[in-house]
Amino acid sequence: MNRKVLSVLLAVAMVFCMFALSACADTGDKKDPDSGKDEGTANEDIKIGAILLGDENEGYTAAHIDGIKKAAENLNLKEDQIVWRYSVPENENCYDAAMELVDAGCELIFSNSFGHQTYMQQAASEVPDVTFVAMTGDTAVTSGLDNLCNAFTKIYQSRYVSGVVAGMKLAELEKDEKLTEDNYDEDGNILVGYVGAYPYAEVISGYTAFFLGIQSVVENVAMQVQFTNSWFDITAEGEAANMLMANGCVIIGQHADSTGAPAAVQAAHENGTLAFSVGYNIDMQSVAPDVALTSATNNWAVYYEYAISTMQKGETLPKNWAEGFEQDAVAITELSAACAEGTEEKVEEVISAIKAGELHVFDITKFTVDGKQVDSCVVDLNNNLQNTDPEDKEAIWDGYFHESELRSAPSFALNIDGITKLNAD
Repeated sequence: MNRKVLSVLLAVAMVFCMFALSACADTGDKKDPDSGKDEGTANEDIKIGAILLGDENEGYTAAHIDGIKKAAENLNLKEDQIVWRYSVPENENCYDAAMELVDAGCELIFSNSFGHQTYMQQAASEVPDVTFVAMTGDTAVTSGLDNLCNAFTKIYQSRYVSGVVAGMKLAELEKDEKLTEDNYDEDGNILVGYVGAYPYAEVISGYTAFFLGIQSVVENVAMQVQFTNSWFDITAEGEAANMLMANGCVIIGQHADSTGAPAAVQAAHENGTLAFSVGYNIDMQSVAPDVALTSATNNWAVYYEYAISTMQKGETLPKNWAEGFEQDAVAITELSAACAEGTEEKVEEVISAIKAGELHVFDITKFTVDGKQVDSCVVDLNNNLQNTDPEDKEAIWDGYFHESELRSAPSFALNIDGITKLNAD
């Protein structure tokens, strides 16, 4: 081979090698075959902000704190990657807290109360490169903001199951002839009570689910609801529980955030009153050891882990998110020794049916309004849908009300027969 041919071949080989090396080194815009996403988009050092209505001493907020911490642990986040703002009221202080978190470098900011939403939306409109999640909110879609999201759980499912627990106890009490005539109304229905925070759809959905869970075990039951007009007021919640027990209510459920109601039931028990408690958010056995049956609760870690990991991947959060037993996002706390025999097996049966789609909490054959079955319910969703249709939406199809499917926040607000609101105004 002559020198001229050899030189040409060597030049070609060098060009080929340089091209190959360049191709191997240039990985910035290549796909990771295992992840299916662009390499380089992950943000392991993401900083999270949390705006909380209360602190660890308030059950609802304590559950959120626990959820964030569990999510952080599962995702190997360091302590300095979470910035906390505790006891932030539902006013302009929330906006101030949100902007402080932005200045602290937070790229994903959560608030945990419905009343925070207006101020979260204001902050989101001013800082488009930060994602804001208003938990339990309902305006993410209508806001027109790409960086505002809503999330909630299908807590109505666990309220239904906690109602089943209460129903099992009522059946046992009735069988053992422990109830007196004071525990029945004039129509022969066993009286149960419920301490509600506000007459909002979120609360109505919850106590209706609780009532339907009881009725699935004991049909002859009537519920009285006493509102406190506060999410957290230990004195008012205790007074409401006492009023309901004075009316003869045997079970006291709650959608309020303190231990006031369970503690009142425990005190009444110690004074000879027959009554039991079903709580919310946290296990109430520490304050009501003899009468607490269980509590409906959220597993907030499921959403927090999902949201944080989604942002870490450089992906976009959905405008609305809501999951229930199917994703272990809701639960009931440990059954107490006061529960009726067979309750554990019944609970497992009901949860399995919900997960399998065989049991729908708001099955329209299981309740009436003014004596009639409800076949249609057009819900005012404030246009908060995952599409651009501005009209209100039909929530009943396939034989049940589809709660938390048109939006994450509850929208069931029907006043069904068997439930009396004592002070809705």
